[in-house]
Amino acid sequence: MYAIVEIAGQQFKVQKDQKLFVHRLEAAEGDNVSFDKVMLTDDNGKVTIGAPVIEGVAVNAKILQHLKGDKVIVFKKKRRKGYQKSNGHRQYLTELVIEGIGSEAKKAPAKKAAAPKAEKATEKAPVKKAAPAKEVAPKAEAKKAAPKKETKKED
Repeated sequence: MYAIVEIAGQQFKVQKDQKLFVHRLEAAEGDNVSFDKVMLTDDNGKVTIGAPVIEGVAVNAKILQHLKGDKVIVFKKKRRKGYQKSNGHRQYLTELVIEGIGSEAKKAPAKKAAAPKAEKATEKAPVKKAAPAKEVAPKAEAKKAAPKKETKKED
């Protein structure tokens, strides 16, 4: 079984007991985390696709460690100009191990009727009178009606 899940703004294909590196998460090392933005699951050929996510399904993972990735060198050069610039950075990462893919215990709360809220809104909002329509200035009409002057080209 595998799932496609969004973790820290990126989508990953994950399976049980898989280790992966993601952008740094706020939780501490050893904490269990749950990701509920599951886009797709495949259980031995039974594929479920969300629109955009599957409700009631989550991926559970455990944080193994926080670390920094390999150094990435950014080198800029403009030929024949004498310009060379070297820069680099190390990305902050979190190592996860996927503990399971399955349904969540919690469910979304039931939605309440929207009709009573609409009645309250109409009672509170005062009725506004329509503003009188503005008249068009006579200058604007004169400009539109005036014919354009023709120019002669000399050869």
